[in-house]
Amino acid sequence: MTTISSDVIRGYNDTIILFLLLKKPSYGYEISRQIRTLSAEKYIIKETTLYSAFTRLEKNGFIESFSDQNAIRGKRRTYYRITDAGRQYYHEKCEEWNLTKEVVENFIQKNEAE
Repeated sequence: MTTISSDVIRGYNDTIILFLLLKKPSYGYEISRQIRTLSAEKYIIKETTLYSAFTRLEKNGFIESFSDQNAIRGKRRTYYRITDAGRQYYHEKCEEWNLTKEVVENFIQKNEAE
């Protein structure tokens, strides 16, 4: 099975993470699992990439982190939730993606006859 290289998708990790946080707050492992599942295992985000994205998104005010107050045992999880600025950034990145896709498709050979 072909997988997507991290170089190709790097600029859209933030968009992917923000999309998953639009529905509800979540934590690192769960987000990683959702990315793997929703991409049919064509994209498996590295843990360092994921946590670097969390740090960048939080620094830019697009997400907020908080601790799981209901942790029964063991280490508390750090959850992330999207902010209003994050929602706006997500929509901007979606528009950018549509434009990027439109441009790149002009350079993708559809079949051997072209």
